Amino acid sequence: MKSAPERVGPIIKRLKKQYPDAKCSLNFKTPLELLAATILSAQCTDARVNIVTKELFKKYRSAKGFANANPDELSDLIRTTGFFRNKTKSLIGMGQALVESHGGKVPETLEELVKVPGVGRKTANVVLGNAFGKNEGVVVDTHVSRITQRLGFTTHKDPVRIERNLIKLIPRNEWTLFPHLMIQHGREICTARKTKCEICPINTLCPIP
Repeated sequence: MKSAPERVGPIIKRLKKQYPDAKCSLNFKTPLELLAATILSAQCTDARVNIVTKELFKKYRSAKGFANANPDELSDLIRTTGFFRNKTKSLIGMGQALVESHGGKVPETLEELVKVPGVGRKTANVVLGNAFGKNEGVVVDTHVSRITQRLGFTTHKDPVRIERNLIKLIPRNEWTLFPHLMIQHGREICTARKTKCEICPINTLCPIP
């Protein structure tokens, strides 16, 4: 079996062919909408978030709208995403921070984004990569974590350490797309419970026997 640096390019190439439409599965039209949706996606499926944001974005159309939101009304709209009290605080705090420090706009740097309430490095990477086209990091979710360990790209389970490994390994221009490929592959073939190795497009590049 070739080394991880030798395999990563061919793996990405095959997965691009397998999943030509791989992209962010959260519905959004603006950076603000993606930021809000990503905050809501914690411990919740993207499909559920997309149902909730359909109504949410009709009511709250700007950072000022979130900043001035009635907590009870906002909570009712996002209740089904889970942890809705914390998420309500994050969304209102997010709106207030954008209004007070960024003229109501979503900042375009990792340094500024992670200062916004409810935003960690993962959320910032999602927004920077998918709303602004900036490859500042690699999003590590459960699919990315599981599959990159199976592929021998990392031996770590901590998302921060996994990202460090992937940043060194993956070409920077692929940082945003790579997680989408992993997520789709993780949902369709390299699942958590029972892998479908016999039909996997990268089975000859995978160290799992």
